[in-house]
Amino acid sequence: MKVLVVEDDVRLAEALEAIMKNAKYHVDVVHDGADGLSYAMTGNYDVVVLDVMLPKMNGFDVVSELRRCKVATPVLMLTARDALGDKVGGLDCGADDYMTKPFAPAELLARLRSLTRRQGEMIFEKLEYGDISLDLESCELSCKTKNIRLSYKEFSILKILMSNPGRVISKEMLIDKVWGVDAMVEDNNVEAYISFLRKKIDFVESETKIVTLRKVGYRLDFEGADQGGPEDSAEEE
Repeated sequence: MKVLVVEDDVRLAEALEAIMKNAKYHVDVVHDGADGLSYAMTGNYDVVVLDVMLPKMNGFDVVSELRRCKVATPVLMLTARDALGDKVGGLDCGADDYMTKPFAPAELLARLRSLTRRQGEMIFEKLEYGDISLDLESCELSCKTKNIRLSYKEFSILKILMSNPGRVISKEMLIDKVWGVDAMVEDNNVEAYISFLRKKIDFVESETKIVTLRKVGYRLDFEGADQGGPEDSAEEE
């Protein structure tokens, strides 16, 4: 199981990480809502453990944005706030479960297992952006009547970009999410796969482009819409 923990209390975050690693889960930890949203938007996690009171962006807003963007990852809200209104608010925003601190580690793990068993209730089989569609089962990229199968890494990169419409994704995040945090991968590996993806997007005759923002990262732009700005560079790398 792959879990994202979004918790600003560093000691509690470390405790959560230890509990889950002891259960043989893979865990990523971030400490503010903005980073939590960016990581969760990749769709690469089985479940998200999310605090409510976070710097930069609160947990309610994080969940709302995930659901607005059709990210179906189950969310367990874990917080010291135990008022009924907070619980109802979290569930109404799209959270799947709610626990209050302090908690029993055994109950936390049981709830995580329950959420992942229920994940099949919210499956989006395709991602769409502009005029392209990405089939999450067959790894096929489609535009109108043309389609092409992507390699695993091409698929993983495009899935991240399409799950973050309008957001800039850094090379570092792509390396962490596609190759792994400990992988010995350089920037030119990412550039090579971006080039492969651009060629396949061109092959299906799409107006969607992968835009390079110098020293920042990549994002998708649809030429059929008025997007981008003078600072953007869509150069091939």
